[in-house]
Amino acid sequence: MRILFDHNLPHGLRTILSKQGGHEIMTAAYLGWHELRNGRLLRKAEDSGMKVLVTGDRTLIHEQNLAGRRLAIVVLSTNNWHILKGHVVQILVAIENALPGSVQSIDCGKFSRKRP
Repeated sequence: MRILFDHNLPHGLRTILSKQGGHEIMTAAYLGWHELRNGRLLRKAEDSGMKVLVTGDRTLIHEQNLAGRRLAIVVLSTNNWHILKGHVVQILVAIENALPGSVQSIDCGKFSRKRP
């Protein structure tokens, strides 16, 4: 499956998901799409045959009309690698179960600079 990682996600997540899931995962930056935002990025991804967009941009689903999209979207609650690496299986399951036009929000926790 062809998956696009938004510019705000760590490369470590891409590496481990491509090894464990066997998916073709590309980043927006690698494709030269790092300056495309929201609607333009979604259209470009769909036109290029991407099946899933994985992003840490939680506002995307509120800012865009997602009805009729051919692309599934998986939204992560954080883009912090130290938190995400504990949720790889959950993220992989969401990607594998993603259907065109669907949006899945994965609660991996949040990064905080506050000390407990």
